[in-house]
Amino acid sequence: MLSASNLSCSRGGRPLFAGVDLRLEAGQWAHVRGANGAGKTSLLRILTGLSGPDAGEVRWNGEPIASNRAAWHTGLLYLGHQPAIKDDLTPLENLRAANEVEGLPLGDEDALRALRRFGLKGREDLPVRFLSAGQRRRVLLARTMTRPAQAWILDEPLTALDAHAVNDFSSLIAEHLARGGIAVITSHQTLPLAGGQEVEL
Repeated sequence: MLSASNLSCSRGGRPLFAGVDLRLEAGQWAHVRGANGAGKTSLLRILTGLSGPDAGEVRWNGEPIASNRAAWHTGLLYLGHQPAIKDDLTPLENLRAANEVEGLPLGDEDALRALRRFGLKGREDLPVRFLSAGQRRRVLLARTMTRPAQAWILDEPLTALDAHAVNDFSSLIAEHLARGGIAVITSHQTLPLAGGQEVEL
């Protein structure tokens, strides 16, 4: 269970949001919405523990994440707005490198399955610098299949994706929720997913 109570945040002395509450249990997700500059990315960084709130608290399974970071980060997959992939590496190498950093084994078969699920068959060994913006985004999103985590926190994951890729990724999120996962997602697009809490900033 992921919960946040009475979160507030400011940047450069300017208030972004205040009084934000959130509670997600297994199989639930939240859609964070707001205009550019409203603080969506700041909220997600607070939920991950990468930034601290001005006030309020985030808890994972009842424990404050500030006092139990290891357990929280073990159960967390955070994908930021900017694709955290290396241009000189191939999609396959990028997935391997990301898992190696966290000390997680990743076999070629699992990595290839993830890339092909995201429509990258035939591009697995092509340097990322030769891929389109949408294909680069798909390399990043393939991490949802190679990095086990109960909680997904995803900042604008649908950027540069076409309609087919949006539907396919939404299906993957639905599968994650059906397994008891949790997701917090920012997106300017409407996600074709049932349910979901709305968090408006």
